[in-house]
Amino acid sequence: MDIQFEKSELMKKLAETNDMSIIEAIKNIFKSEKKDFWDELTQEQKDEIEEGDRQIERGEFVLYEDLMKKYR
Repeated sequence: MDIQFEKSELMKKLAETNDMSIIEAIKNIFKSEKKDFWDELTQEQKDEIEEGDRQIERGEFVLYEDLMKKYR
């Protein structure tokens, strides 16, 4: 697939359309690309993730392989 060709074809289609829903959908795609998932989390979720990081630093975790051995 030639990326430059694909971009060119999309630009042509965009220039030819008068459908605002298509234009808005494309704008929303580009807006969503720029979002950092961290900014979408609640403070409680951020706190829990940070606590998980601290637990890992203290060695308070179980390896996935060890967990699976226990339950197989």
